[in-house]
Amino acid sequence: MTFKVQKNILLKGKHNKPIILDTFLPTNSKPKQTIIYCHGFKGFKDWGANEQMANYFAERNFAFIKFNFSHNGGTPDQPIDFPDPEAFGNNNITKELDDIDSVLNWIETQTTFESLSVENTLTLMGHSRGSGTAIIKAKEDSRVDKVISLAGVAGFQARFIDEETLQYWKENGVIYVENSRTKQKLPLYYQIAEDIYGNADRLNLEKASRELNKPHLIVHGTEDPTVPVEEAVSVHNWSKKSTLKLIERADHVFNVKHPWEEPKLPADYTEMLESCFNFLTETK
Repeated sequence: MTFKVQKNILLKGKHNKPIILDTFLPTNSKPKQTIIYCHGFKGFKDWGANEQMANYFAERNFAFIKFNFSHNGGTPDQPIDFPDPEAFGNNNITKELDDIDSVLNWIETQTTFESLSVENTLTLMGHSRGSGTAIIKAKEDSRVDKVISLAGVAGFQARFIDEETLQYWKENGVIYVENSRTKQKLPLYYQIAEDIYGNADRLNLEKASRELNKPHLIVHGTEDPTVPVEEAVSVHNWSKKSTLKLIERADHVFNVKHPWEEPKLPADYTEMLESCFNFLTETK
């Protein structure tokens, strides 16, 4: 299956920063399914093997979209890594939900790509924190038909924040997290905590998962050091139409890294892709 790639399309977001988007669209036939990929915390659309993932699905007659959340820290000139740490520090879950809405609205109204339509079966695929955002948006939006959670979280409270740190964060307005690869000290402004606590009902992942009522695949590695596999089990127990796929020995990113320059994908990553493909083709 041949396909065409268009990189770094700029969409106007709702929060004064653009959403940077890539499309992977089959050229010989009109796909019936579209996948929208949502990256996680400290993630970006071009991380690791995301390009290979997009190619995998486009080769199998899926339309595939991956994008940077507007406040992920990337810029139109440098969509990889975090040249805009202030934007990163001012990101929050509500902004990410608005960004997904902007992508869905663009699909619904754009006239450039005939392959893209909300009449396609639309799947939100999220990794890590992006999985939680995808679940909430899928629960809220009738345009979304299915959800895939990859190494997904069961809640948005930062797992590295204890009560003492939370009090310090509130009093000082900012804490910093290190990007282990780039060694950047990235700010997290207290506004993200205010967003989570101020919108506690909407951003309750247990509640959203219980109310989802759409086909939901949960894929998680048994050796995930970042999001314990127990979180996947919890989401599976909450989400009434979910299927749980555990991949033995896989880590948080299914054993790829950034940049991914190897000619062959790891077996665990390939197993994840195949599980997603089977779910998408076998569920109504």
